[in-house]
Amino acid sequence: MTQTRLAYSLAALSTLAAAGCAVPHTYQGTDAMPPAITEPAGPVIDTSDYYEAHHEGRVYVFDDFTTYKAFLEYGHTPYRLVRIGEGPDGQTLVFGLTDEDKAKREGIASVALYDGELSGTDPFYGEVLYDGRFYVFDRWEDLQAFKVTWEAPYRFTEIGAGTANRTVVYVLNDDNKTRRPEALMARFRSRHQQR
Repeated sequence: MTQTRLAYSLAALSTLAAAGCAVPHTYQGTDAMPPAITEPAGPVIDTSDYYEAHHEGRVYVFDDFTTYKAFLEYGHTPYRLVRIGEGPDGQTLVFGLTDEDKAKREGIASVALYDGELSGTDPFYGEVLYDGRFYVFDRWEDLQAFKVTWEAPYRFTEIGAGTANRTVVYVLNDDNKTRRPEALMARFRSRHQQR
């Protein structure tokens, strides 16, 4: 019987010793645990601008107005990421890249927005050059809805008001369909340096 008590006592002591090792150590006189080590956050991706142009059977996508404007002037961009046959109806996708993005294979805003990995953020500005017209947006949701049907049920249109005398369609929604989109018009004109 003494041996059984001794065995139980040793088992209890070893359990207490193991439990004692699991008790957190104190730091600088407190019972607080050391701060957790976290992974550094990735780079912040700006998703407040989005530009898309349907041109000669290809879909060109941009997240930078300067790159998009160069495309509008010259029909191409110096740096691009190409996905052959991955666009709607098997069209080729061409992502116009900035000098900063040209070496990247991930973390590119235009790609993440087009692929649906990210959404546009407020204040948002977007343009889609489709069927020879500029469609201009101030909400990401409106742009996404437009790309489903290629129609804008609520809009304010200025014929020949865009570069190369293209028609500009300001896409509206239930919230602003009764008002002239002065702020959005000013943003379009400012970007395209029109009066």
